[in-house]
Amino acid sequence: MRPLFFILFCAISARVFAQQSDEAANAARKMTEVLYNVERFYVDAPNTNKLSEAAIVALLEELDPHSTYIPKEDLNDAQMTINGSFVGIGVRFQLMKDTISVVATIPGGPSEKLGILPGDQIVQVDGLNVAGIGIKNDQVRQKLMGDLGTKVKVTVNRKGKLLDFNITRDKIPVFSVDAAYMIDKEIGYIKLNSFSKTTVQEVQKAMLALKEQGMKSLIFDLQGNGGGLLDAAHKLADEFLSGDKLIVYSEGRAQPRTDLKAAKKGLFETGQLVILTDEYSASASEILSGAVQDWDRGLVVGRRTYGKGLVQRPMPLSDGSEMRLTIARYYTPTGRHIQKPYQDTETYRKDLNQRYLNGEFFLKDSIKMPDSLMYKTLKTKRTVYGGGGIMPDVFVPLDTTQNSDYFADLIQGGHVNSFAFQYINANRAALRAKYLDINSFKRDFILDQAYMDQFFAYVQKEDPTLLFNAEQYAISEQLLKLRIKAVLAQDLWGTNEMFQVYNETNEILQKAVEVLQSKQFAQFELDK
Repeated sequence: MRPLFFILFCAISARVFAQQSDEAANAARKMTEVLYNVERFYVDAPNTNKLSEAAIVALLEELDPHSTYIPKEDLNDAQMTINGSFVGIGVRFQLMKDTISVVATIPGGPSEKLGILPGDQIVQVDGLNVAGIGIKNDQVRQKLMGDLGTKVKVTVNRKGKLLDFNITRDKIPVFSVDAAYMIDKEIGYIKLNSFSKTTVQEVQKAMLALKEQGMKSLIFDLQGNGGGLLDAAHKLADEFLSGDKLIVYSEGRAQPRTDLKAAKKGLFETGQLVILTDEYSASASEILSGAVQDWDRGLVVGRRTYGKGLVQRPMPLSDGSEMRLTIARYYTPTGRHIQKPYQDTETYRKDLNQRYLNGEFFLKDSIKMPDSLMYKTLKTKRTVYGGGGIMPDVFVPLDTTQNSDYFADLIQGGHVNSFAFQYINANRAALRAKYLDINSFKRDFILDQAYMDQFFAYVQKEDPTLLFNAEQYAISEQLLKLRIKAVLAQDLWGTNEMFQVYNETNEILQKAVEVLQSKQFAQFELDK
């Protein structure tokens, strides 16, 4: 940018902001003057674009923790989950010993259609070597992703033989439903990881399939779900709430109150419903769980949610970047605003850690909510709270009894994932022949001593500094074996099967099953 540009920009800014408050106009004028003087007089040639982006980030951080700036080059990644798709070749990969290894192909994607198989090693992309050069995950994605309809030549090593594939990039779905299966003859389970443009259709499909299998009660898992689109939360809640019940309303300084209500016949308006939450369930997850709780439609089981009650609007900027600005607060049907205080940014960022230190993850009585934040549900007048997340109806403490530093080192070092991939790649055909479905695998596949000896020998070879710790292994043995078995199931079948294994130690889910199978659910006199 040249000084003449700043002069013109200053004139335009003055005209635009003259229509706003004097304070806003003066602030814009001052910012323009600073940039102009830096550009003209600074001792070295400044990177004006970098300076302006730093100023934008700092400005938004002064507003609240959730107003953000997304540079143009990062926008596609940021929109991927919300859009429910991205453009690429359709593989799930893992970096193994500095080589891109295909873990799975996306069903219906271009790679699957051309015959790329799990276990293939990608060694060249468009004729350039990508093996043994220290390539990183984000670099792999940059090479394999691109514009819709463009082609990329991929060379794979399949058991010592080099094969070339000319792949036309296509839209690849990013699913928000991780798992959907029957826990027993009557209880269905759905795991949702985000709220995107495709979420409602995915959940509808899952619920119809579960109903065909005899589902009468539903456990809807929002643990770790950080949210997403408000519209998806609204329409998903409409699947559970009857009539024209209020689901959520929002209001801001420049935005009048907007009410979002149930409007159609949902797929699961009757039947026992349990929503699972934890401290990472946020935003749209809290809208859904809050609506279900406020109308006494179902129970919330787990731990207090994150506490994000602010609505952001995406605002495209002229250079292709985007600002996501907080424009309103949202409220549950009872009028609860569940946003936790954010005036002190540092305290806000450390909130979950402070909850842990305060003992809140382990004991419900450690959670202190003032009476001023107390509300009553709309049917049975049960007590609920605002001001810092959704409080569960049934509290489930965090179980850390099987955790150890050794277990953490094995997980964080990637050893479980890499060994499982290697094992599946070497034994895929035999395992598929022996275990026809996930039920037989869960029942009959045993991680015996011989298997674990293989695992620890692999770890020792890959990381000689990570020594076997017998004492800590004794603490974490069952947890480690379950984690390995879950990853094996994922590599052999998919995410749905992985959760069927992993959920055997999901204490929040197990509590929900207990509530549904006992008479505890009926004691709440919910609107079934």
